Amino acid sequence: MGKGTYLGEFEQMVLLAIVRLEYNAYGMTIRQDIEGRTDRSVTIGAIYAALERLSTKRYLTSSVSGPEPIRGGRTKRTYSLTPAGERALAHSRSMMAKMAEGLALDDLGNA
Repeated sequence: MGKGTYLGEFEQMVLLAIVRLEYNAYGMTIRQDIEGRTDRSVTIGAIYAALERLSTKRYLTSSVSGPEPIRGGRTKRTYSLTPAGERALAHSRSMMAKMAEGLALDDLGNA
């Protein structure tokens, strides 16, 4: 991957949430998944900004559902990874594993 194609920590979290949520990956569920797993407060604006960046990089596709009566007739945009998004996520996770290789990371929390 070239310069500027690496994923940031938050982008990785968003992509991982989308993979986990599968067909139910839309703004609010992505936010809830990240907050629930990281104990980190996340604004919906941050989620949508990351989704826009990742869509611009062609790591995501989206589709809009028809109005749902249980949601007050509103539509929702769901997201899924493209093959390029899958490669970017795999590459990012591989690079982090290589950076951590051979380090005594268990001792870092005790310093």
